[in-house]
Parts: sequence; structure tokens; C-alpha cells
Amino acid sequence: MSGSNSVYTRNTGSPQKRSVNNDIAARTIEIINGYKAVEGPLLPVLHAIQEEFGYVPAETLTLIAETLNLSRAEVHGVMTFYHDFRASPAGRHVIRLCRAEACQSMDGDRVAEAVQKLLGIGWGETTGDGKITLEPVYCLGLCACAPAAQMDDRLIGRLNEGKAEQMIAEARA
Repeated sequence: MSGSNSVYTRNTGSPQKRSVNNDIAARTIEIINGYKAVEGPLLPVLHAIQEEFGYVPAETLTLIAETLNLSRAEVHGVMTFYHDFRASPAGRHVIRLCRAEACQSMDGDRVAEAVQKLLGIGWGETTGDGKITLEPVYCLGLCACAPAAQMDDRLIGRLNEGKAEQMIAEARA
């Protein structure tokens, strides 16, 4: 296979052969090696891989486990425990809507339903054109300005359906 290494993994008890893109594998090994001397390197490695690729490719989990002498279950457990790690690429823009109690009490559920309807997607999904990913978040620290949202790095307080439409139009542009 051109451009890939063979990695053997166990899935449902029997070995399976799986391809790993050489570029992803090589860059992943570089990243891991940069953090091997750090105590507790797994989180910094996962963050660095996500920063590099925009997500943590599934095929990197075995490389991480083998290189850091961890089980794949440990790596997978940490990866899935923290909501900031993605298993697939996000859209060009990421919209996060606060789902915490303060925002829910200020009509956050109604606004969230409107946003999902406008986008035509549910939580954790990306629009068909790849422009917008919608994620729930459980507090943006804007409780006094509830309901709150975040589009990319910009925080938006007092979100209503009108502001949501403007935010989505901006993301689609």
C-alpha cells in the first residue's frame, strides 16, 4: 500500500489489519516524542494532535498507546471522557450553545431548538457543506447574560432567535 503503514489492532477479539497514513503516523510520532519526557504526557499529546489535525484521528490512538506504553483502552477512555477532543474533523465554524441550568432557565432550550432547526443538524453534527459544527457545552461563564453561545472564539450573550440567525448567516458566509 502506497502511503500507509500497517498497524495491527484487536477489535472484537481477533486481529485486524488497518492502514495508517504515513504523514499522519510520522507527525503523530513526532508529537508524542516531543512530550515523552513530560510527566503524564497523554493529555498534552492529545491536545497537540488535535491542534495539528483539527481532530484526533482514530488511527493515532494505537500509536499513542504503544509509544507511551499505555493500553488502547486508557487512551480511548481519556479521549472520550474530555468533550473537547474530536474523533472527526469539525466544520469550518464551531457553534457551542450553553446547556447549563442558567441558560436553560432563560429560554435556552427554545433557542437551541431554533438553532438546530435552522442548521438542520443535531448536537455533535456538522452541516452537509462542512461549514458549521454544533456542540453543547455546559457553561461558558456568561450566566448573567444567559442564554449564551460561542462561535469559534467569540462569546455571545443574551442569545435569542434573531441573534442566532445572524450568527448562522455569518458562519455560512
